[in-house]
Amino acid sequence: MIDKSMRHAKAICFDLDDTLWPVAPVIAGAEQALADWLAEHCPRVTLEHDVVSMRAHRASLAEQYPDRCHDLAFLRRESLRRLLTAAGYQASLAEEGFAVFQAARNRVELFADVLPALQRLGGRYRLLALSNGNACLGTIGLSQHFEHALAAAEAGCAKPDQGIYRQLLRRASLDACEVIHVGDDPHADVEGARAVGMHAVWIDRFERPWPDPLPAPAFRVGCLNELCEILSA
Repeated sequence: MIDKSMRHAKAICFDLDDTLWPVAPVIAGAEQALADWLAEHCPRVTLEHDVVSMRAHRASLAEQYPDRCHDLAFLRRESLRRLLTAAGYQASLAEEGFAVFQAARNRVELFADVLPALQRLGGRYRLLALSNGNACLGTIGLSQHFEHALAAAEAGCAKPDQGIYRQLLRRASLDACEVIHVGDDPHADVEGARAVGMHAVWIDRFERPWPDPLPAPAFRVGCLNELCEILSA
């Protein structure tokens, strides 16, 4: 049964990765596409680095730029630029390599329930998107479903920072109590949304345990079909 306070909600805000599509195979495919591009066009890089070591390089870079760690595109571009120049290639090739990565990063496979749910919920609620990742809803073909979409790189901070939630609320001219946030991450999505006063729904597509130190979410669903049923009850 839906909470009485949620009956006054005007909008639903969705996380993207692992909420609308599984992200692990997408990132793995994109990183392999970049590795294949490097092997063909900048092979000296691949003599020193593979996918695993490039991940480690980005992680060390994030430690050097704590104020930019929310911007995954920056970290990938800068890491690639450094690897290219260290191998004797022009830094400008980083943009071409990143474009290869990004094209593959946007080749996602939606969970089967996503489109029917967006169409059903879109008839009743304003739909918003909030992500720490750098997927492009326009490229994926979903932008028509969302009134506003905000990513961490644009916001200058990442979930669960309250700033990214508040920016989206200002853009949409909504109060926090008027928004239901749906996401897979207990900290970034559930705790982050609750901290600003949004209603939080945890979507647990992979049957994971809830982290014990955190207060349990008011609503837990395994798919968006369940969300639709809760909101229509």
